[in-house]
Amino acid sequence: MAKIKVLVVDDSAFMRKMIADIINSSPEMEVIAKARNGREAINRVKELQPDVVTMDIEMPEMDGLTALQSIMRETPVPVIMLSSLTREGADQTLRALQLGAVDFIAKPSGQISLDIEQVSQDIVKKIIAVAGTRRKLMNLNNSTEIPILSKGMGTKYFPRDQALNNLVLIGTSTGGPKALYQVIPGLPAEINAAVLVVQHMPPGFTRSLAERLDALSGIKVKEAEQGEKIVPGCVYIAPGDYHMALSNKGREKAVKELYISLEQSPPRGGLRPAVDVLLESAAEKFWSHMVAVIMTGMGHDGARGIRQLKARGARIIAEDPSTCIVYGMPKAAIETGMVDKIVPLPGISEEILKMLKIPAN
Repeated sequence: MAKIKVLVVDDSAFMRKMIADIINSSPEMEVIAKARNGREAINRVKELQPDVVTMDIEMPEMDGLTALQSIMRETPVPVIMLSSLTREGADQTLRALQLGAVDFIAKPSGQISLDIEQVSQDIVKKIIAVAGTRRKLMNLNNSTEIPILSKGMGTKYFPRDQALNNLVLIGTSTGGPKALYQVIPGLPAEINAAVLVVQHMPPGFTRSLAERLDALSGIKVKEAEQGEKIVPGCVYIAPGDYHMALSNKGREKAVKELYISLEQSPPRGGLRPAVDVLLESAAEKFWSHMVAVIMTGMGHDGARGIRQLKARGARIIAEDPSTCIVYGMPKAAIETGMVDKIVPLPGISEEILKMLKIPAN
């Protein structure tokens, strides 16, 4: 079988060597070239047609975001960004995912890091997961409009005293941020449901994701906080490194109130937050109508939880393989036999509203 061809782009010679050594240590892939900046990267992509590109964000002459835009416009290829664990790094990474990068890897400690080997397994796993998605990426970039941040939303009101009768539960991983940019802005501000999202991301990145989605959406979007009351008309995103569950706060079920419970119990399948933790908690704690959505991502997180939700009468949506960057989580969900509808990404918001019996805008 042919090896996965990888282009490594970084302005640091040290980082180029470290990343190349990690990639070349896997028998399934090889580094075919390196580039020192975005301009070189664009030329190398055109010349060599790699299967995957790893791209630093901050580089001289041409940065990674500028190069990414050009690559996605002219010669789309799966790009995995390397990001620093800073607030600015998180914002830049979310912008890169919005522009078409398929995933990112957080550098453990800054621009030039001796402990980059800590993420070697992550690098190899993600390259293997996104290799071969080039044709799909071309189709997705042509068929989905990239949302632009809005500056005019202003302060959003959501009624904290309104009864909670519906929950929407969304789980996603690789390719998830771009998918969420298509789904969440399609939900109306007055939706009679609370929306809870688990997106596999490290700490620091989920707040930036929530803020970007909030700027794009009529509905309120925020990073979930420990102990806060769950209300209709709000999207809660699980913080990185915390499982998100639901709590009745010691009240009797008849009180009909739910609260966010964040905890750091052991990862599930290597994941924290895990979709299954949220779904299983909702199946146990919620008293009314639920819709669950499993979208793009590798692995099988969520497949166990939807079984318990289905036993409670929930409706289940899985993203259609034609629009998944990685068809892992939806495939595992569909294989359980519990999925009610398989829906391409552009139709997921409308299908959620149908299942909630709310007219689409």
